[in-house]
Amino acid sequence: MIQANEAIQHENPEEDLTDKEKDEVDRRTLIRAAVTHETVRRQGEDELERTTLALLISGLAAGMAIGFSMIAQGVLKAHLPDAEWSRLVSKLGYCAGFLIVILGRKQLYTENTLTAVVPLLNRREAKAFLNVVRLLSVVLLANLIGAHLFAWFAAKAPVLDESVRVAIREIGHEALKGRFLETMCKGILAGWLIALIPWLSPAAATSRIGVITFLTYLVGIGQFSHVVAGSVDVLYNVMDGSVAWSHYALNFLIPTAVGNTLGGVVLVALLNYSQVAAD
Repeated sequence: MIQANEAIQHENPEEDLTDKEKDEVDRRTLIRAAVTHETVRRQGEDELERTTLALLISGLAAGMAIGFSMIAQGVLKAHLPDAEWSRLVSKLGYCAGFLIVILGRKQLYTENTLTAVVPLLNRREAKAFLNVVRLLSVVLLANLIGAHLFAWFAAKAPVLDESVRVAIREIGHEALKGRFLETMCKGILAGWLIALIPWLSPAAATSRIGVITFLTYLVGIGQFSHVVAGSVDVLYNVMDGSVAWSHYALNFLIPTAVGNTLGGVVLVALLNYSQVAAD
């Protein structure tokens, strides 16, 4: 009889927990993939409802703010010794611009723009497709304009020490080392990692800063190519006169934009959507 009563009591272990302990269980339980998908989808719907002017201004602000990744890297690189481990420290500066942009909810290509693709995968309508194309093209254009403005200001205004300028020039030249295919493949990896941020953020909750820092740091130390952040680095040398516009466009801008689009907008969106659709 006693054993029967004990069996009944333990049929539902949750009844043995206090309300506070139940809340703790809920907090520590990982959310389902479908919940993450729905969170990203709703964010995407909100992005698609924004006007072209709002997207343009937000994208312009993001393109300029991402330039602080270049400044932070340059300052760290200039003050570190010439050692093999120095790059592992200087690339922490790469995270700076992304933290400003993403936490500030500015429109950045491959991050915010990814969320807009998810509603398209759900609806698959011509109107939704055109709206996504509008968002992607406006944000990328605005980001690049902002990157140009920041690079011009950094190159022409008396705001940086010569040692920092030398370090920034080296960073820009490093971004141009690869051939078209190599740069595109690096762009795929960069787009993949940056596009994971909105997918990981719902589960990360209070650790969102850590997620952004970790993923962008991986892009930095891996020397993967991001079309906006990397453009600021290369454009500094363009404004400085050491790199031609055509060299920037053909050897960095085009292959990186293609790679970021494949890795972020296409690959991550399709993989994560397919995971939920299969369920």
